[in-house]
Amino acid sequence: MAANAERPLSEVQFLTVAEVAAVMRVSKMTVYRLVHSGHLPAIRVGRSFRVPENAVHEYLRESYVGVESA
Repeated sequence: MAANAERPLSEVQFLTVAEVAAVMRVSKMTVYRLVHSGHLPAIRVGRSFRVPENAVHEYLRESYVGVESA
């Protein structure tokens, strides 16, 4: 999330839990689990969460598993 710290807050794009779930092709509950476990940073707005878009892309990049050919 270091990239977000360098950008002005007005330029950071935030996604809803539903939008993150659609990007990652997982359920909303999976996104909530990632947020609550600290694997995916988020801010709380009222009763909902907003996740920085760059944090989602960074999480996916770090979680990528390459497949070795035999």
